[in-house]
Amino acid sequence: MGQHGHRDQGDHHSSNLKALTYQDGEWREGKHPVIGPRDHAMWLSSIVFDGARSLGGIAPDLDLHCARSITSAKALGMEPKIKAEEITRLAWEGIKLFPDDAELYICPMFYAEEGFIYPHPESTRFLLCIYESPIPKEAPFTACLSSFRRPARDMAPTEAKASCLYPNSARAEREAMERGFDHAVVRDPANNVAEFGFMNLFMVKEGVVYTPAINGTFLNGITRQRAIKILREDGVEVKECALTFEEVLQGDEVFASGNYAKLLPCAKLEQTTFEIGPVYKRLRKHYFDWAKTCTG
Repeated sequence: MGQHGHRDQGDHHSSNLKALTYQDGEWREGKHPVIGPRDHAMWLSSIVFDGARSLGGIAPDLDLHCARSITSAKALGMEPKIKAEEITRLAWEGIKLFPDDAELYICPMFYAEEGFIYPHPESTRFLLCIYESPIPKEAPFTACLSSFRRPARDMAPTEAKASCLYPNSARAEREAMERGFDHAVVRDPANNVAEFGFMNLFMVKEGVVYTPAINGTFLNGITRQRAIKILREDGVEVKECALTFEEVLQGDEVFASGNYAKLLPCAKLEQTTFEIGPVYKRLRKHYFDWAKTCTG
């Protein structure tokens, strides 16, 4: 590998390339080891990440995902030494090393190497991992209500996309799969719906779109924000408010947003079934029409 963000030009658009990791001015192929057993991130979880997508050379809201990785790092007491604009530039550089039609996951990460209980801010490290990850097909999913909840903002660093929050989401998702469902619906400490296990939730009732209001227990997803903007620009009323699970069950449509799959329809919540409705279909079309403009 070459230095300062470059690889051998003979490897450009290699059909065999599966993953790249950038750190300390160099791109490395494959699963590059970066953390040791005494690093603070390994044993005390001072690690954050973000996730963006490149789909055949388009990367929706890549700049916002890169910026949020810095915000998340600061929320955990780290001090990033790189700016969001540079992360975005590096991401595009990495994307262009893959085949033109590659579907990629783009993961900027910050972690701390030193500290006891709280991380030493000056030990903050950055890396950027890009790897092949086909986007899930647009298949309707099923979900059930989880017995697990999202923590309040005074219980966990909920303002960050922090790795330490994901075991809670994972156990909710595992619980759902053990019951025969694809995903979980997770409530907040006030017993209102927060989100799906790792996707934001939307419900449509009589043409109006409802989605849980941001209350400090779950992330205001970047794809969520984009979906709301597209809906409103299309003349659809969107209400961000408290929703009970019973209210969601009374909806005409239910769907999810998230970076990994972007937009997916929900066909069943517990024993209540839903059609793949016109609001979701129109939003998905408008979203991907807009996404085609997101080139580097």
